[in-house]
Amino acid sequence: MTTSSTSALTANLLCVLSMVIWAAGISAADLVIPLLLPEQLNALRMGLSALFLVVIWCGSEGFGPIRRANWIKGTLVGSLIGLGAWFLVLGQARGGAVTVAVISATMPVVGIALEVFLDGRKLTLALVLGLILAVAGGFMALDFHAGGLSLGLGALFCFASVISFTLGSRLTVTAFPGESALGRTAISLVGATIATVTVVVLQTLAGVALPSFAAWGLRETGALLLFSVGAVGIAQWLFVKAVGRIGIGLTTLHMNVTPFYVMLILFAAGAAWNWTDALAAAIVGLGVLIAQGVIPMPQRSQT
Repeated sequence: MTTSSTSALTANLLCVLSMVIWAAGISAADLVIPLLLPEQLNALRMGLSALFLVVIWCGSEGFGPIRRANWIKGTLVGSLIGLGAWFLVLGQARGGAVTVAVISATMPVVGIALEVFLDGRKLTLALVLGLILAVAGGFMALDFHAGGLSLGLGALFCFASVISFTLGSRLTVTAFPGESALGRTAISLVGATIATVTVVVLQTLAGVALPSFAAWGLRETGALLLFSVGAVGIAQWLFVKAVGRIGIGLTTLHMNVTPFYVMLILFAAGAAWNWTDALAAAIVGLGVLIAQGVIPMPQRSQT
């Protein structure tokens, strides 16, 4: 196996692990979402994940990289990630969960578009076919019976979230070339924390009460840690490592397998097996393999 193929395999395994952890965090979210205001939960998630990664970063690389980091740029880049999370909350509040799922399935399109316009990436037949399969599989996995699809302001907020998060993840890789993937992710999440905490401070000054954690137990605390440190900190770190190897476009193709991972987690907890999600995951996986050239496209014979 060549070095490039080994690197691609590692990147795809990082993507799978990132999406599995993210799916587990989403499954745990139902326990904590009703307990906090969206802006407060968003700030708490970013803060806990940033603190976790900064501690790991300092322990593995020392205090020097933290002292030398460009925190101003980190705040600007991280604000895009925090803004994306906030837009997602606003979109779901106005359009519902189905709208969030449908618009989020377009993330590979946004990722590929960014590479085409910003990096000059060429659109090949394999890339286009892989993208079509990934998006089709993502839509197949959606539960359209859970509610109606809104194409109004909710959808606009959701699409703004997709653009903001995808661009923020790409800039996390490109804006800090001298940092490790761990350092890049930690810097951007500290920036996201600054942005989201600022929103909570402004809310508090406007008279919104701060949350109380008196009634929280181990179950709620564990769910919060999985939803924050897991689904934001660790998952984003792995996601950024993958982006650094294969680019934002190919990495985002994996996002559309997430419903399958959620189904696997629910199946392990006793829910029924969903063959539609399994087939959708297979279609997305096929798209990923074609887009990366693992499954080569047939060549037209020259006459």
